[in-house]
Amino acid sequence: MEAEDAPMSDGGDISSAYNEDSVLFRVLRHLGWENLANIGYFTLPTMPVAVLAGPAPFQRRLARRSLALLQTRPGQLVLDAGCGRGDTTAQLAAAGCRAVGVDIQPAQIDHARRRFVRCTGALFAVADATALPRQAAGVPLADGSFDRVHCLEAAFHFGHEGRRSFLHESFRLLRPGGRLVLVDVTSPTEQPFETLDSTGLVRGTWRFTDIEPYAQYPLMASAAGFAPPRILDWTTPVLHRAGQLCALFAGLASTRVGRQALCLRWPGLRTLSARDWDHVVAVVRAHRAIGRDTRYTAYVLNKPD
Repeated sequence: MEAEDAPMSDGGDISSAYNEDSVLFRVLRHLGWENLANIGYFTLPTMPVAVLAGPAPFQRRLARRSLALLQTRPGQLVLDAGCGRGDTTAQLAAAGCRAVGVDIQPAQIDHARRRFVRCTGALFAVADATALPRQAAGVPLADGSFDRVHCLEAAFHFGHEGRRSFLHESFRLLRPGGRLVLVDVTSPTEQPFETLDSTGLVRGTWRFTDIEPYAQYPLMASAAGFAPPRILDWTTPVLHRAGQLCALFAGLASTRVGRQALCLRWPGLRTLSARDWDHVVAVVRAHRAIGRDTRYTAYVLNKPD
């Protein structure tokens, strides 16, 4: 199966979550959230900065923290699964790795190729990380051929069976002693996600069906062959502090004066209609509500020697 023929992951076509079709994406883009599509990592002293600067510096911080867990060395071959517009792939290449970024969205890969056409060591291909093709960007995806696999805030799109498949694909791809770093939104219980997202606004915005229970990932990783993982809980610096910013934004965006203040800081927001503003407030509040009952987890998974 060639990369261009890869099937879609669970949750259907996710492209509309990351383009102008989504009102929330348009708002986030005006705030500076474009090339890195993650929530961000916020420390308490920098929260006032986040209010004024927008999310981009904190998204870069989260990406750096995730990549640091790989502990790569120059010359290593790394798969960046769900690479989006290519920033993390390019960072791996800048560190001396041979980095292959794959994403299921052709528009994202086209964007990544244009942005990093001169970035030696960074290659990009359209491919489904849950059912990898024989090769991507001319690089064979053979058993035991990669040193590292990275997946930052993408696996929630895969669905339960897709996440299970991704873990098996990663184990197959890694050399003995290789490492997978998987960072994802997780659930603290087995409670169905639709009970948390009762309006469907969060799932509809990001085009996914569910999230994995926190304790299920280690069980699935063990079944795939990985050693017991190192687990880092980033719920507070990612979800809880982003939730505080969501609450502030929703409060301002709910009033005429607040909207005017936001438009003064980010003039692009002036393109929003009153209906757009009302929709964004509802979506942001839905995110804030589920953020209290979800976790944000980094799993460091090693393939035994």
